[in-house]
Amino acid sequence: RTVAAFDSFRFVIKGSLAGAAVYVAYDQGLLGSGTQGAEALKKAQAALPPAIQEWTSYIGWEVRTMQLPPTPKFDFSPSDSWNKGVQTVMSALSVAPTRACEYSVEGWKYVKDLVK
Repeated sequence: RTVAAFDSFRFVIKGSLAGAAVYVAYDQGLLGSGTQGAEALKKAQAALPPAIQEWTSYIGWEVRTMQLPPTPKFDFSPSDSWNKGVQTVMSALSVAPTRACEYSVEGWKYVKDLVK
């Protein structure tokens, strides 16, 4: 009984964490359009160095701003990358029925040749 209750509790905790992660991603705009994702990336790049500075001062480490490496710069558009991925997937899905027919014809031909 206690094992089942513990498993149920773990399931609820994991489900809550997953739900919270999805909510935070949605709230920050990561599940929106590519433009919203790019804005969220810019916000993260601006917030990361101060957060590291605050965290290290909280635990007592002496870190100077000059010691931190610069935030990497990204020279790509998330919306363009997303659109390219969607186009690639849609292209593959559009030729899938044709390819399936071709492969089935080849398979039948192979089986017929084996039976002869």
